[in-house]
Amino acid sequence: MTFDLNKYLNRINIAHPEATAEGLAQLQWAQLSSIPFENIDPIRGILPDLEPAALSKKILDEGRGGYCLELNGLLGLVLTELGFNFEPILARVRMGRPEGGPRAHLAFLVNIENDLWLVDAGFGGPCPKKPLLVSNGQIQHQDHDQFRVRNDPASGEWVVEKLQNDDWFALYGFDRAKVQRCDLEAANVVCSTWSQATLSPFPEHLLMCRNTEQGRIQLYNKTLTESCGYGQTKRLLETLDDLEASIRNDFGITLTAAELHHVAWAMRFDSSDTEIQTAL
Repeated sequence: MTFDLNKYLNRINIAHPEATAEGLAQLQWAQLSSIPFENIDPIRGILPDLEPAALSKKILDEGRGGYCLELNGLLGLVLTELGFNFEPILARVRMGRPEGGPRAHLAFLVNIENDLWLVDAGFGGPCPKKPLLVSNGQIQHQDHDQFRVRNDPASGEWVVEKLQNDDWFALYGFDRAKVQRCDLEAANVVCSTWSQATLSPFPEHLLMCRNTEQGRIQLYNKTLTESCGYGQTKRLLETLDDLEASIRNDFGITLTAAELHHVAWAMRFDSSDTEIQTAL
């Protein structure tokens, strides 16, 4: 397959970036703010297709998003086209825990003029907007947020942390073990089918995220959270219409009636149970 870089750049609304630290930062933010994180396929029982043609069709042609293996899988195609010197990593998601789960989160290390940058446009949690310099414990400011990447002697991993409530909150840890295609396929199965919520929430919980200039919009099951600066607001989606409007307006995704009803049924929306079952 020949990857259509121009179609991707049109999707994220930027011109051709240079293979520099500045270009890399522009690329990560443009994808984060244009392509939403979403697990609609896993929650419908569909194993995401990680092949380049499938990623292009779903995300570029159909206007969908995806989860880390899809979003960063697409980004990897772009880094190759643009000539960056990079390597994939598989990280263990911690989300505040002292240890992570399976090595199932895909991201990249990019080497630019002997500086090593962590690049990630596919993390569904409170992610940095720009690449992070892999430098032991150095605090890195991004708007109102502070991040650091520190070495953890106990696990031998580099751990990505965000300052929250005056304490460092661990997002995920990674090492530089070689990542092969079979590792990605195994991680894909784990992420999309393993129903232990502490390991992978994706088969049973709807999770959608989109970054904005003002902050971040996240939908977790029926709770929609909008973060802006230092504050946030939450509201509950109570009806099928609420769910459809949020997916369309907040995340820019249009689902077919059958897809929407399938998601609603998985989320156990109370209204129109008979209608939902009929649509399935």
